[in-house]
Amino acid sequence: MFMNRRRFLELTSAPVPLGFFTHHASAQGTAGKKTYTYKTVNKLEIQADVYFSKADRLRPTLIWIHGGALIMGDRRGIDDTFRDQLAAAGFAVVSIDYRLAPETKLAAILEDVQDACKWARDKGPELFQADPRRIAVAGNSAGGYLTLTTGYRVEPKPRALVAFWGFGDIMGDWVSKPNAYYRRQPLVSRAEAWQAVGTMPLTTPAAENSRGRFFLYCRQQGVWPQEVAGLDPAKDARAFDRFCPIRNVTAQYPPTLLIHGTKDTDVPYEQSADMDRELTKHRVDHELIAVRDAGHGLVDAKPEEAAEASARAVAFVKKHVG
Repeated sequence: MFMNRRRFLELTSAPVPLGFFTHHASAQGTAGKKTYTYKTVNKLEIQADVYFSKADRLRPTLIWIHGGALIMGDRRGIDDTFRDQLAAAGFAVVSIDYRLAPETKLAAILEDVQDACKWARDKGPELFQADPRRIAVAGNSAGGYLTLTTGYRVEPKPRALVAFWGFGDIMGDWVSKPNAYYRRQPLVSRAEAWQAVGTMPLTTPAAENSRGRFFLYCRQQGVWPQEVAGLDPAKDARAFDRFCPIRNVTAQYPPTLLIHGTKDTDVPYEQSADMDRELTKHRVDHELIAVRDAGHGLVDAKPEEAAEASARAVAFVKKHVG
């Protein structure tokens, strides 16, 4: 049955320019974790952490994709509460790495995500009792964007998607023109920006890395699409079609939950509102939770409010995945 619901959740938040999910202390903990290599590219092992509790049958599985503007972060960037609630409900939770930009361009990053989904479906039943028919995908910020791409790039399609403050358009003015919010900070030079990154592909930056300077340069200058995708929106607009979830929604798109703060200064709330309209147009079962007056990441939410947001996401996944 087609459903379209928009809810407002009262949370307060300060902006988080790097786009990471807030980590909340977990009262439950998880029963176990194992790390696997799901793909190797030129000797670079691309890994996934699998969290699970004991089970005697195939279990539903959620694949988590971390944020960080596709430039930063790694598989440890998963919310403890969300993860543990799913594990307690009998899910396996698979938190994946992927190669980071700008050393790796977007087309290859998307291949990593597709390969992770295929690995979980093909190898998951043997390795961690994953039910290949019951797989959902979720992620935050850039991970929310990558989550939305699985709705049209992965077959068979995930049973449900949850995009926390994600985006469906990677070439709009919000990211392809100089960003006034980030230009309040001292401008990062191109030379400094490129000193913060390297040339060899990687998935896990060193703890002392300064890749955030590269991200800041991209947003200040409005060149994030060029540096991440290797394409210029002004010259190659149609080439971005395959990279933009909002241009690829059909009636077969998976059930989708969108969660977004209405005062997000990093990824505008309109990105989720636009996806909501497109999903409505195609009669896709979905829900938009608009977190009133919250910024990116919901970092200043009270613990009980953050727990409510996680609980709504867990309930959505359980409803559609089982």
